[in-house]
Amino acid sequence: MNAQESLVTGTDFVFLPITSFERAEQFYSGVLGLECSKRYDDGLGGEFETGSLTIQVVDVAKIGREFEPSKGAIALHVDDVAAARAELESRDVGFQGETMDSGVCYQAFFEDRDGNALILHHRYAPPGAKPTR
Repeated sequence: MNAQESLVTGTDFVFLPITSFERAEQFYSGVLGLECSKRYDDGLGGEFETGSLTIQVVDVAKIGREFEPSKGAIALHVDDVAAARAELESRDVGFQGETMDSGVCYQAFFEDRDGNALILHHRYAPPGAKPTR
């Protein structure tokens, strides 16, 4: 393998620690409307589909790990950040601050029920455009 070749050929899933699969499923399926494509035995966790990335959630106490929420936010694409934010707020989702306009995209920051960082995101500028913030 030469220096130009990458060992990585894609992204299979993103992992999020949780404290309860029942609560996570209520949020990811019930609140966000994502399809639960897999449930693991004994409430260990499961997988939710975004259309371009699988979100895997695992009750980390059940695998002997200490729970700590992920602060590496997952940006979830929506067509209209303001409308999606308003809908989620009506479903008791709290957001951190105002919706941000970077000059190329809108972003609204929030968390799941376990404190894992998520973002509603919509890029409106063409590829190659530079953020103003």
